[in-house]
Amino acid sequence: MARSRRSGMGLGLMLLGYKLYSIGMNTIPPVTLALIIGQCLLFLGVLDPPWSRYDVCLSGEHILYYKDYRRLVLSAIEHSDDMHLYHNMISLVLKGRTLERLYGSVKFVILIVVFTLATSLTYVGLVWGATEVLESYSYMKQCAIGFSGVLFALKVLTTHVEGGSHRYIHGMAVPAKYAVWIELVVIHVLVPRASFIGHLAGILVGLAYVWGPLRILVEMIHATIAGPYSDGGSHRRSYGQSYTYMRGTVGPEQNYGQQPEYERQNYGWNFTNEQYEAGESSPYAGGTRTNNIHAEELRRRRLQRFQ
Repeated sequence: MARSRRSGMGLGLMLLGYKLYSIGMNTIPPVTLALIIGQCLLFLGVLDPPWSRYDVCLSGEHILYYKDYRRLVLSAIEHSDDMHLYHNMISLVLKGRTLERLYGSVKFVILIVVFTLATSLTYVGLVWGATEVLESYSYMKQCAIGFSGVLFALKVLTTHVEGGSHRYIHGMAVPAKYAVWIELVVIHVLVPRASFIGHLAGILVGLAYVWGPLRILVEMIHATIAGPYSDGGSHRRSYGQSYTYMRGTVGPEQNYGQQPEYERQNYGWNFTNEQYEAGESSPYAGGTRTNNIHAEELRRRRLQRFQ
């Protein structure tokens, strides 16, 4: 059954429009922007597919017994109300600006597709397991929609690539390695309607990528599409502001050894070459000009840098 077009914009859509305008549409990478626009048009009914949002919600029963496999994908791009859409799209902006710039648009598309399918399949596996262990068929009948499971997978990956020791969750600083788990519990407490199993599935998918198995699949698909010799941005660094930082991320601690250049720029350490050569660890600190130093003394000081 086709959906009816919504007659007006709710608070969530107005907030989303304001946030996107404040951020700047031209600063959002193309795939991330296309995902946001597409899901907004779908929610508003401008895009009119031959289903309604609750016709494609994800449940173990519909996948395992009715074989309605389209729900594995379509459930992720539907949202229950405008505030649900708002929170998910703002989260997508923050994660997409980091990951799409880091990996490139082609690989980011592959990540989204793989994470969507993997999160949905993991959700089905979890509800089946809960039904078997707890002997309650109610888990199989739970029906979930929304992009938040995929966003939890992206959050695990973003936390991994951004580094840092802490994250802020509702004003509370927590260790970065536990942040996603704490957020899982906090959201479940504050928003009882949220799908705990769906979010948990996203976390498990993100960990499967970070730890390797899912990463191998993504790399294989990317090599097939982009060619075996294309890095597709896999080693590209984002030299702009840390967008997870906008959500309250505390910057990375000092690494063992020299920090990479992109971290220095993220946190305002914009050294020119001359300033870097005459830093505190340099024998020329204090503003001493090298053209006034005797050649033998200059050679000795240069050798001291490697001792």
